[in-house]
Amino acid sequence: QVQLVESGGGLVQAGGSLRLSCAAPGRTFSRNVMGWFRQAPGKEREFVAAINWSGGSTYYTDSVKGRFTISRDNGKNTVYLQMNSLKPEDTAVYYCNPVVWSSWYPLGSWGQGTQVTVAS
Repeated sequence: QVQLVESGGGLVQAGGSLRLSCAAPGRTFSRNVMGWFRQAPGKEREFVAAINWSGGSTYYTDSVKGRFTISRDNGKNTVYLQMNSLKPEDTAVYYCNPVVWSSWYPLGSWGQGTQVTVAS
């Protein structure tokens, strides 16, 4: 299985921005649909966004539409999540994973995630 490494999280004020990265050192996921998930304290992990292998199709959960943008650079074997207009409710640990398109079912092991904290 591909070992995924998420990075780019941090503490930001409400309204601020962060860009998360997801890489798979030594492996490739250029043919995978990739997704971002998040898990807030005391809550189940939830799907956030997905992108197909070419980057031509994306999907977002309603709560992040218009604020988050998922993208990928297959040459760098990296998937990104640009997060703008952040809200305190976006506070969570963010994870990436290959997924099945439309069901968003995660296919791989979970990495350590990256913590995003949005202060009000």
